[in-house]
Amino acid sequence: MSIRTLTVLVTLLVGTCTFAHAQTKPMSIEVFPFELEDKSAGAGIIPPDEHDRRYLSESAQVAKDMLSQSGRFTVVDAPATDEQAVAPHGLRNCGGCESKIAKEHGASLALLGVVTRVNRTEHTMFIRILDAETGKPVSQGFTDLRMGPNYAWPRSVKWLMTNRILR
Repeated sequence: MSIRTLTVLVTLLVGTCTFAHAQTKPMSIEVFPFELEDKSAGAGIIPPDEHDRRYLSESAQVAKDMLSQSGRFTVVDAPATDEQAVAPHGLRNCGGCESKIAKEHGASLALLGVVTRVNRTEHTMFIRILDAETGKPVSQGFTDLRMGPNYAWPRSVKWLMTNRILR
């Protein structure tokens, strides 16, 4: 086979792969509000405050931004009140009901993030993506203990998204 023939074949193959990639439609995903599971000694004394709510919200936004920027997902925005009515103790405790909610909102995937506060300066984080049709996990990631209080939660999301979810 001549070099010219080989070059033509490689060019066609690359063009085909690029075309096939361009034709891939992004999957719709609903990113639910991140939840705080406080297992610290102060959990019964110190309720979540505006800083906790702010950093949970920022964490969800980091996930949404990274999913959108990947080009593989279209984030579906839906009202937060629906899931609160379905799971008053949090979506993390409803056995995957976020997949059903996401399906009702027209998404094909559901993402839920849970921050577990170990103490005021350490936390773990879990992110899972479920198929809205079947409720089965598509992707998930977990961090070990990460040093840093609530302001570090968005950084943990970025690490999980980069190293586990979008990898």
